[in-house]
Amino acid sequence: MRSPVEKRSIVVNGHKTSVSLEAAFWNSMKEISDLRDMTLSELVGEIDRNRQQGNLSSAIRLFVLDYFKNRAAAALQPSRDGA
Repeated sequence: MRSPVEKRSIVVNGHKTSVSLEAAFWNSMKEISDLRDMTLSELVGEIDRNRQQGNLSSAIRLFVLDYFKNRAAAALQPSRDGA
């Protein structure tokens, strides 16, 4: 049985590193980086610079969770234009 975790090499802040994430997280990261008009490496670098503790894979998972939680909360907010 194939592991649901995919290990990929990525350049983060000029250094090559390996990150292990489930395919759903890789797909979400690609979606977020596309929406922000940045590369996946740039997004991971931003996450790496802003993480408080833990390993990079955990920081990425928490970032993705927070990103989609914020999007869901924003979608529940009434619009400001009264529509």
